[in-house]
Amino acid sequence: QVQLAESGGGSVEAGESLRLSCTADRETYYSGSFMGWFRQGPGKQLEEVAAILTGGGVTYYHDSVKGRFTISRDDAENTVYLAMRSLKPEDTATYSCAAGGVGNWRKSRAYKTWGQGTQVTVSS
Repeated sequence: QVQLAESGGGSVEAGESLRLSCTADRETYYSGSFMGWFRQGPGKQLEEVAAILTGGGVTYYHDSVKGRFTISRDDAENTVYLAMRSLKPEDTATYSCAAGGVGNWRKSRAYKTWGQGTQVTVSS
């Protein structure tokens, strides 16, 4: 069974927008203290992007996406979103959703469950 499923990736031009979705089963959605998004670009290390507390409201962002990306959650749909605007070529990466986070949201090891990832490609 799929615990986390991402969608919404694609190929866009610089300056355009995309919204990623991460849908979880209920147990996974409410596990841990927060859910997050990570990304890994070509030839780069895995990088934290954003996180949101399980109770909602409090959000965290990597400096490189502050003001451009917005993480949110819809508890009725067991879904976390990552709205991305003003995309840049350096945002090109595979974006992965993670659940069951406890501790430091920036650390991949803080998360228990990971999705398969969705590709985002931004051309200049």
